[in-house]
Amino acid sequence: MEIFSAEQIRAWDQFTIANEPIASIDLMERAAENCFSWLERQGYLDRSFSIYCGKGNNGGDGLALARMLSEQDCPVIVHILEFGHKGTDDFQANLARLHATPVEVRFIQGQDNLLPVPEDDVLIDALLGTGLSRHLEGVTELVVQHMNQSGNEIISIDIPSGLFVDKSSKNNTVIRAAHTLSFQCYKLAFLMPENEPLVGQVHILDIGLHEGYLKNAVSELEMVDRGMIKAIFRPRKSFAHKGNFGHALLIAGSYGKIGAALLASRSCLRSGAGLLTCHTPACGYDILQTALPEAMIQTDPDEKINTNFSGELSAYSVIGIGPGIGVAPRTKALLETLLRSYKKPIVLDADGLNMMGANPSLFFLVPPYSILTPHPKEFERMFGKSEDDFARLQLASEMSRDHQCIIVLKGHYTFIAMPGGKGYFNSTGNPGMAKGGSGDALTGIITALLSQGYSSGEAALLGAYLHGLAGDLAADNLSQESMLASDLIDHLGKAFLILGEHE
Repeated sequence: MEIFSAEQIRAWDQFTIANEPIASIDLMERAAENCFSWLERQGYLDRSFSIYCGKGNNGGDGLALARMLSEQDCPVIVHILEFGHKGTDDFQANLARLHATPVEVRFIQGQDNLLPVPEDDVLIDALLGTGLSRHLEGVTELVVQHMNQSGNEIISIDIPSGLFVDKSSKNNTVIRAAHTLSFQCYKLAFLMPENEPLVGQVHILDIGLHEGYLKNAVSELEMVDRGMIKAIFRPRKSFAHKGNFGHALLIAGSYGKIGAALLASRSCLRSGAGLLTCHTPACGYDILQTALPEAMIQTDPDEKINTNFSGELSAYSVIGIGPGIGVAPRTKALLETLLRSYKKPIVLDADGLNMMGANPSLFFLVPPYSILTPHPKEFERMFGKSEDDFARLQLASEMSRDHQCIIVLKGHYTFIAMPGGKGYFNSTGNPGMAKGGSGDALTGIITALLSQGYSSGEAALLGAYLHGLAGDLAADNLSQESMLASDLIDHLGKAFLILGEHE
């Protein structure tokens, strides 16, 4: 699913109007009908409503929705923000239609018109749409503050008023919605952590915008969906043998963190690597050999940390390094040696990334199309602080391009930045995965996929999706609160089965 800018979304509306063809007011009616249907499905039709409208097309959506609710005998009061102009033609047409109903219409010209909100009313925000270009001020800002301070549940149509689509709205006055009913596709603003308190739960409603627009529309941002992942996933051939699925090397663990090595190793094997060698300090031998007999264990000369690798690196299809290894100087020297010696893409996570952040010269040794999997703090240690989530996204794309690597920036909607400029948001996963060990599992999954011959881009996209899908399955069975990273790994099998299903 493409993620379009505010300008592209408006162009999609116009393309639909011209090519369906459909009158703009009928497209507005379709949008309002979808909002009404959502309210009906969610059991809101026994409630009363206060609908706040601007005089643009977003306000026209609100007026059409008010009429539909009134026709179902829902108590409705409409509040129109008085801008001193008539409004768009479609707004005026819907206002005329509304006057034929018993709905009370009030106009807000200043603070004196901001009357107390009935305690049980659901507030519908139809003040402003996606065309906002500057922060709110004057009466508009007062209305938004009034709605937020009411304590009532707020449902925004299209986008919470005051929220920019394509840039940060930090410190601006914005509607704080419990639900956002948006149309056709995700907007970038919905995917930014800083906007979570503003957008609430986002519901994308299909209003039938013309699919022909997508043939020529170009976006550098895309939401990963199951169809895309199914196209990447390659089921095993009947005559395959373990040699077809590679030999992965994981360098992981240190004293007190052998669990990270175990989690990464288990997820690697659960994700299909033909063979796995885990290089770990000597203190981890008994643990790993007992807990995971399917893995081969190579121990470091040091008892507690990874310091030296003996063996021919070219024997391995891929190297994953970082989970639980610490940042000791001798471990850093091992990382540098590996980066100088191994020329195929590698997977870097956790302390591997922290050592790179402390030693920026290491970036120039990373093989092209390697995959870095930082969480936001690790990303900050590597590349510096960002003013906001939008700036961090831009920086991830720039660093991916500059270093010719793939950056998997972990979060609720994990962002995968590709060296060619394209960026993807992962659509699976849940807050139950916000626990120690989840990142180690992701490292193992991506390492396994690279080992099997997936390209770096395919491994990053498929790995992030599988990781989140297994997490969703674990949460469904165990709850978000109770699930562990090991539970996520245990559900990888079901995640693979889902990808292999014929639809």
